[in-house]
Amino acid sequence: MSSLLISNTQLIVLIVVLAVVLALFIALFIIVPTNVWFRALASGAHVSMFRLIGMKIRKINYKQVVNIYIVSQKAGLKIPISDLETHLMAGGHIDSLVNAMIAAHSAKINLTLEQAKAIDLAGRDVVEAVKTSITPKIIRTPWIGAMAKNGIQVKVLAQVTVRARLDRQIGTADVETILARVGEGIVTSIGKANTHTEILSDPSIISKTILDDHLDRQTGYEILSIDIADVDVGDNVGAKLKIEDAEAKKKISQAAAEERKAQAVALEQEMKAKTQEMKAIVLAAESEVHKAMAQALKTGKFGVMDYYKLQNIVADTNMRNAISAPKEEKDKDRERPAGNNGGRPPFKD
Repeated sequence: MSSLLISNTQLIVLIVVLAVVLALFIALFIIVPTNVWFRALASGAHVSMFRLIGMKIRKINYKQVVNIYIVSQKAGLKIPISDLETHLMAGGHIDSLVNAMIAAHSAKINLTLEQAKAIDLAGRDVVEAVKTSITPKIIRTPWIGAMAKNGIQVKVLAQVTVRARLDRQIGTADVETILARVGEGIVTSIGKANTHTEILSDPSIISKTILDDHLDRQTGYEILSIDIADVDVGDNVGAKLKIEDAEAKKKISQAAAEERKAQAVALEQEMKAKTQEMKAIVLAAESEVHKAMAQALKTGKFGVMDYYKLQNIVADTNMRNAISAPKEEKDKDRERPAGNNGGRPPFKD
């Protein structure tokens, strides 16, 4: 009886142990991504279960990390999976990182993992940098126009061949800076030419001047060559500027003349007003003379015969003045109406 109880107890213990083991296996399959672990193991890129559990707890895309790690191991790169995990958590692109490292390794380019990580975290395309370092790329500038010393505009289209320098990708300028410097060099070269024919006959003057200035300094690229693709003659800017300057001076002179004319007209009107004022004064004075003569006639101080004698003297004076007047004034007197001659008939020779 006792032996039977012992066997039952052992059976219960065995069942409990099996249940615990089964629960552990179920929990393990739930917690650990076994499919990913098996794929890494079968690919020869072993990843421990504890690392996979840690990445899953930290909510890291462990599938991407493992896949990239497998690719790096197959390519012969000795990149620790911890570095991939850290780079991904820092906001980097581990796929671009590994692809760039593979391309550099295949092309025998000295690119360390730290350099590649720094280039990627700096916001640059590390794969494009490696490709440009292997195969230089051509940058085409837009049409750039400048004026030679003779005033003729010259338009230039250039092609710049650059190669990426992996050791200068951090903290340096990009392609846009090179294009701006090349444009500045083209403008300077054209501006130094005495005539536009110098540029047309030898466009290499521009490329030589630009290459001598070392425009690739403090950039992530090295300029291999600058080729002038096309040269065209533009407008005669110097002549246009002279014409515009002449037009501006003409308008200024016209404005000054109009101002002087307006001042002269205003002065003329002022003189006319003063003339009318003086005529009014003369008329007022003449009226006083007539009043005085009338008063003298009334009081007997001035007789009628005296008045006629005075009129004869005035008429005689007018006749003498007319005889002694120049020929031009005589002609004016002939053309003047009788009413404008103080009631006198026009002068006759």
